[in-house]
Amino acid sequence: MKSTKLSILKLLTFFMIFGSSLYGSEYTWLHDYDEALELAKKENKDIYLFIGADICKFCKRYKETTLSDDAVMKRLTKDYIPVYLSRDQHLIPDHFPTTGVPRHNFVRSDESVYFSTQGFLEIAGFYTMLDEAELSKE
Repeated sequence: MKSTKLSILKLLTFFMIFGSSLYGSEYTWLHDYDEALELAKKENKDIYLFIGADICKFCKRYKETTLSDDAVMKRLTKDYIPVYLSRDQHLIPDHFPTTGVPRHNFVRSDESVYFSTQGFLEIAGFYTMLDEAELSKE
């Protein structure tokens, strides 16, 4: 009985730590591309689509470091609807590549992709990516 309680406690702690790293803040990540498109049209924003995988150590690190930073999320959500799709759990439209994760896509509400890249990004690299996406948008 004691080991069962300990196991449950460890499991809850795991979900509190790792579950909150991407979703535990005031920022909402969508997991449905079509829902994100509707919201982007409604709010006159573009979409930041982060495609990852459940077993990807770089995706996990990206979520735990860069995407858990409040300033990063504040900047991201100012102009974009954030969407996270795991190739292991979510429906990803066919026109988005799913190999080589993490993948970063910047998409207009008309579904045109104006910037795409891949790889783990530290905070400074994330801001550089945002700048590059903005330049590509024009």
